[in-house]
Amino acid sequence: MPDLTPETETKFAEPWQAQAFALAVRLSEEGHFTWKEWAAALAAELKAAVDRGEPDDGSRYYHHWLATLERLVAAKGLTDPDAMLARKEAWADAYRHTPHGKPVELSAGRAKS
Repeated sequence: MPDLTPETETKFAEPWQAQAFALAVRLSEEGHFTWKEWAAALAAELKAAVDRGEPDDGSRYYHHWLATLERLVAAKGLTDPDAMLARKEAWADAYRHTPHGKPVELSAGRAKS
């Protein structure tokens, strides 16, 4: 598990990064995967990103963290990949239909006909 003492406090640029971090820690604590398994999956994701030619400058680290989390929860049967995709699309639609400066809410998305 990561060392979360105040001296090693992790800084996040965006709230979603902290949420993804916390979710991975919680799922590991609940026994859905070991931290060693998490670290290996994240390392594989980071290597794949480098192999795809993505910059290795840390700017997309939590994007890779999230991708790893999505893959692990799907592989462990904790969620359905189609349900995850539908939720992502719903949030993207809500974002596109939310006036600037307003909080994004799923109800802001347009109903699909």
